[in-house]
Amino acid sequence: MTDQRRPSLLQSFTEHRDALLRFLSRRLDNAALAEDLTQETWLRAASSQALAPGAAAIANPRSYLFRIASNLALDHQRHVGHGIELQATEEAAAAVADPQPSPENVVLYRSEFARLLRAIDGLSPRYREIFVLCRFEGLSHAEIAERLGISRSTVVSHVMNALAALEREMDPGEN
Repeated sequence: MTDQRRPSLLQSFTEHRDALLRFLSRRLDNAALAEDLTQETWLRAASSQALAPGAAAIANPRSYLFRIASNLALDHQRHVGHGIELQATEEAAAAVADPQPSPENVVLYRSEFARLLRAIDGLSPRYREIFVLCRFEGLSHAEIAERLGISRSTVVSHVMNALAALEREMDPGEN
C-alpha cells in the first residue's frame, strides 16, 4: 500500500493500545479476554475496508479503534449472554469420563487390529489385492477394474467374497 493510512492507523494503535486494553478490561472484567480483544481490534482495523485502495482516510484513528473495540466487546457479551455457564465442583469434574481409551481397551483394540491384519493376509492373493485397493487405497470399483484389467462385476464379486471371508474370520463366536 503506497498511502499512509496503514502506518497512521498502526501508529495510533501503538499509541492507544494501553488505553484500549484498560477500556476493554473495565468493560469485560477479564484481563486475558481484554488482551485478546485488543489484538483482535488491530486485526480488524488492519484488514478493514477502510484500508482498501481508493477508500477515504480515517479522520480519527483513535475513535475508529475504540469503536472496533467496543463492537468486539459487545459481540462477546452477546455470545456469552446466549450461553449458560456453570461452575462445576472438583468432584463433578472428576466424574466426567476421560475421552481417551483405557489401557485395557488400547490393548484390546491393538489385538483386534492385529487379528484383522492376519485375516487380510489369509485372503487369497487376488482377493487381498482388490480388497486393499478398495478399502485402504480408496479406489472405486471401476478404477480397480481398469487397473487390473478385469470387469467391474468381478471386482464387486471379489470385494464381497473378501468381506465375507473376513467376517467369518473375525466372528467372535467362531474363534
